[in-house]
Amino acid sequence: MKTNFSLLFYMKKQKNYIKGVAPIYIRITVNVKRAESSAGRSCKPDPLELQI
Repeated sequence: MKTNFSLLFYMKKQKNYIKGVAPIYIRITVNVKRAESSAGRSCKPDPLELQI
C-alpha cells in the first residue's frame, strides 16, 4: 500500500493585516486527508512578496 505524505509551511495573515509579524501554520496531508495546526512561531513577511 502506497502512502502519500506532504508538509506545507505557510504564513496566515489576518484580513486586516497591515504590518508586523504573522503566525506560521503547518498543513500535513496524508492520502488526501488534511490537518492544519499552528507551528507556534511567527515572522515578518517579506515586503516584496506582499505586492504579488
